[in-house]
Amino acid sequence: MPGFPPGIEIPGYRRPSLRGFSELAQSLMSLPLDGGPPHAILPPRPLRPSDMIRELFHIGSFSVSPFGVMLVCAFLASYLQLRWGMKTLGIGDEEDASALVFAAGVGGIVGAKVYYAILFKDWHLLLDRSGLVWYGGFILGAIGVLWTMRRRRLPAWPMADVAAPALALGYGIGRIGCFLVGDDYGRPTDLPWGIAFPVGLPETTAGNLRDLFHVKIPESIPDSTLMRVHPTQLYETAMALAIWGVAMWMFRRRHQPGSIALVVLALLAVERFLVEILRAKDDRFFGPFTLAQVISVAVLVLIGIIAWLRRGRLAPREA
Repeated sequence: MPGFPPGIEIPGYRRPSLRGFSELAQSLMSLPLDGGPPHAILPPRPLRPSDMIRELFHIGSFSVSPFGVMLVCAFLASYLQLRWGMKTLGIGDEEDASALVFAAGVGGIVGAKVYYAILFKDWHLLLDRSGLVWYGGFILGAIGVLWTMRRRRLPAWPMADVAAPALALGYGIGRIGCFLVGDDYGRPTDLPWGIAFPVGLPETTAGNLRDLFHVKIPESIPDSTLMRVHPTQLYETAMALAIWGVAMWMFRRRHQPGSIALVVLALLAVERFLVEILRAKDDRFFGPFTLAQVISVAVLVLIGIIAWLRRGRLAPREA
C-alpha cells in the first residue's frame, strides 16, 4: 500500500472521503471520556499475520529501530530549524544551537523516562528502551534549554520564539517513529484509515485493548481478534506540522517577542488534549480525564496568565 510502511495491515482500505472525515468528527463528539465503548467497534475479522518494522539493523548487539531513526531525524530537523531561526534574528551561533539541542535532547529523554517510571511506579523502567512520555520530556527538556540559554546569555523571549517552531517540527517527526513501531495508538475504529498493529506495543488485539487499556469491546469478540484502531500517532504528526506551519507564518510577520512561543505551546496543549480522547489509555487521573489532559489544561491556564501579564507587549510592532 503506497504511503504506508510494509507490514502494516489496512483491511478494507478505501480512499478517504468527506463522509469519512464526517465520521471522524462524529466519533470525537460522541466518544465518552470515561473509557466507555468507542464510537465504532469492528466486527471480528481474520487478518493475515504481518511483520512490522521492529528492527532496521544491528550495530554489534545493539538493535536500531525505526523509532530510533525517526528520533534522530527529529533532533536533526529541530537543529536545522533552530539554526535557521537564530540566524534570521541574529541570535547566537552554531555552537549555541548545538548546545541548546543537546540540552533539549538529554533533558527530554531523561525527563520522558522518569515520567514513565513514575507513571507506572516502577523505577526499573528507567533502564527499559521503551517508554518515553511527552510531557515529562518537555518539562525536563525545557529546564535544560533555559539553563543553557542563561549560561550562554541568550535573550529569553526571542529564543523561545525561535525554539517553538523547532519543537513542533521535531514532535511531529518523532510521532512517525511511534507509528512505525505500533506504539501510542488509539481506540478501535471502522474509519477507512484504521490500522491494525499485529506486533505493536502491544499488539491491537481485543484482549489487550480490554485488559491493558480498559476499552469496552463486546464480549462476543474473541481476545485474539486483531482490531483496527485510530492511528493517533499520525493525527499528532499532522497537527504538529500544522502548528509548525502556523509558527512559521507568524515568524515571517511582525510579532512581539514571546508571542510565537505562547501560541505554539497553547496549540500543542490543545492538540494533546484532543488526541487523548481517541487514545487507548488507562491513566485516568481526574475523573474521566487522563493525566496528559490535566497537564494540558494546566499549561493552557499558565499560558493564559503569562499572556495576560504581557498583554501590552504581545501586540504586533508597528512597521
